[in-house]
Parts: sequence; C-alpha cells; structure tokens
Amino acid sequence: MLQTPLTIQRLYDDNREILQLGWFAGFPGGERQISGDAVSAADQVGHLNTIHPGRIQVFGHQEINYYQRLKSLTRTHVISELIAGGPPALIIAQGLETPPDILAICDEKNIPLFSTPLPAAQVIDFLRVYLSKKLAQRIIMHGVFMDVLGVGVLITGDSGLGKSELGLELISRSHGLVADDAVEFSRIAPNMIEGRCPPLLQNLLEVRGLGLLDIKAIFGETAVRRKMRLKLIVHLVRRSALEEEVERLPFQFPTEEVLGLPVRKVVIPVAAGRNIAVLLEAAVRNTILQLRGIDTLQEFMERQRQAMSGD
Repeated sequence: MLQTPLTIQRLYDDNREILQLGWFAGFPGGERQISGDAVSAADQVGHLNTIHPGRIQVFGHQEINYYQRLKSLTRTHVISELIAGGPPALIIAQGLETPPDILAICDEKNIPLFSTPLPAAQVIDFLRVYLSKKLAQRIIMHGVFMDVLGVGVLITGDSGLGKSELGLELISRSHGLVADDAVEFSRIAPNMIEGRCPPLLQNLLEVRGLGLLDIKAIFGETAVRRKMRLKLIVHLVRRSALEEEVERLPFQFPTEEVLGLPVRKVVIPVAAGRNIAVLLEAAVRNTILQLRGIDTLQEFMERQRQAMSGD
C-alpha cells in the first residue's frame, strides 16, 4: 500500500496557515507532483541551487541579493537553468519582494510561486520534515512484529501456525511487542525500514482461545514498543514443508525484499515439541553476529578446508 502522489496544491493546503503562505503566480501548476520518497526528501526543498533539479526552491535575503546583483544576461541564464530543472514550486521567504522576471516566468511556465513572512531556513527545515512524512514509502504486512534483543523481528507464516502464541511467549521472556496482525512499514532512509502498529491495534495481541489481550495493561509499559527497525523476518512453516523450504546448511542467507530493500530471512519449521521461542532467539543472536561480520558457517568451512589440507 504505497503513498498516493503528493501535489503542490496539497502541500499548500496542508501548510498554508502554519507557514502563512500566499500564492501569487503559476496557479494552474497546483497539480504538479512532488516525486521521491524518504530517501530523497531532504533534497526536495532547498536554497537556490541549479545542481539539484526537481527541488522546491526557497529564496531568502541571500538568494534575492545574489540574484539582483547579477547582470541582466547572467540573471536570464540563471533563471532559465533553474526553470529547466523543473522545480515544483518557488517560495519567496521573509516577506521579500519577488523580482518581476521571476514572477513573470512562473506565470508563463505555470510554476506555483508562494510567499511567506517566515525565515528561509525555518521554511526549509519545516518542509523537509513534512515531505519526509508524506513521501515515505509504506506497506502493510501481515504478521507479528517484535523487539527481540533490540532487533526488529517480523514473524510471518500461514494462519494457525501459532504466530501470536509465539509473540506472547516472547513477551513473557521480556521481549517487546510492536504490532500484531497488521504492521505498517516505512522506508525512512536508503537502508532503513521502520515498523509501527496502526493506531487501531495499538498494544493488542489476538491469541486463539483468549481473544484480544491488552499487552500493555497485562505486562506493563516495558512489554510494548512504539516502533522498531526491521532487521529480520522469521517465517514459520509446517513440518510437511521442511524439505521443500528449508536447507540444512544454507550457503547463502535468504532474504526477502521489503520496500525495495533485502531483509534477512530465517525459515523455522513448526513441529510438536520444538521450542520455537528459543529457536527464534537463537536466530536473532546469530543475526547479530552476522551483522558484526561473524559468519559461523564460513568459519566452519574454513576449519574443514584446513583439516582436509592438513594445515
């Protein structure tokens, strides 16, 4: 479930009051879209800079003074380069007067031109936070999302395999619940995915036979987490799928793509008598070692090589 496109009209409507925005030119450009995601949100708005096309350009005292000191031909070249970069909108900050040629070209090219009495730096900082939230890629995934030993772990698998029961056992072992059933993941940085619980399901865990449990009320505030970064997916499978889905000694650790990023994945067969909570904790500890550059399988293979070569 990805975010719908963000338009300049929506940005204006959302921030008109808090930024005291006035709209003075380029009215047909309200449907211009702001592209990108959280990875590039910080580059969607900035001071006058023709190196980064596609930015919302903010003019403060320094930009206006610089622009007005330019000779006529140079000024024409600078504004042409700026417009060629396709800025979704221009903002004149600090209540400054808009240069007539900028006003004219914004009307000509249907580029929305806003004015605000606030300082340019304040406008940029505010819009960067706003865009980071609005442009972040999001997806809803089914499973139980837990904090296990400080690692964000998504437990997945077919219905009836005991995902929620496993979550409850992990909570009893002093780990934390982030979300049950529906988890909202957002890509908040180039290599970072964050998971949260939808407000409707906050602190709740559904367990067959017990119904909905308020984990925070039962176990206390330390048993729940507001958000966690996704580091590991633990996929539960029935024993009948053991041979099909699980390698005894996988030479490459499997991954699952979430929002364009590969996430480490461990497949654990479910069978009577197996302590899945202990196995999951061991998988998390092993993942922590791997993230620190310690690969047990590779070390074993090196030992085997040395034994065979007589080193």
